Amino acid sequence: MEKIQVDILGLSTSPSSGGAYALILKEVNGNRRLPIIIGAFEAQSIALEMEGIKPPRPLTHDLIKSILESMGTELAEITICELKDGTFFAKLSLDSQEIDARPSDAIALAVRYGAPIYVAEKVMEEAAFLPENEEGESGDATGLKGTNVKLPKLEALRSQLMDAIEKEDYEKAASLRDEIRKLEPKQQ
Repeated sequence: MEKIQVDILGLSTSPSSGGAYALILKEVNGNRRLPIIIGAFEAQSIALEMEGIKPPRPLTHDLIKSILESMGTELAEITICELKDGTFFAKLSLDSQEIDARPSDAIALAVRYGAPIYVAEKVMEEAAFLPENEEGESGDATGLKGTNVKLPKLEALRSQLMDAIEKEDYEKAASLRDEIRKLEPKQQ
């Protein structure tokens, strides 16, 4: 499986989001962005660790890290490896084992370990987008620099989804997400 390394670009929410947060991942050697909707608990866990804030009692992800360390196991990396019916799937690489996990939990552990975060290329191709203001800026092989290329409908919707998330317009984002799901090819 071809993997792309990503970093956490941002985490945001709004009162109308129903407690969900948008976690935005950005490829390290490129401009594509991958939005993942996560729960409030996982968002808080990721944000606290990224800000270096230690709660008075360990959070669940801190507990998991302590348990793994007490067993002599280290987290080598995490990979968001699949997108099925609009749901992302991830794997934790622990020593010589791979363990299934939700991407939000995997990322919360990765920030605690300082472990690299990867996304399978097939997932990036299916769900990532290139922000309008960055298309072709790097002068890469896309040849889009300085041109106004009309994106296919699905790509345009993904771009609008990211704009809505960045503007914290979560009602519009939910509507766009639903429209994207209708257009995405059904996987068997």
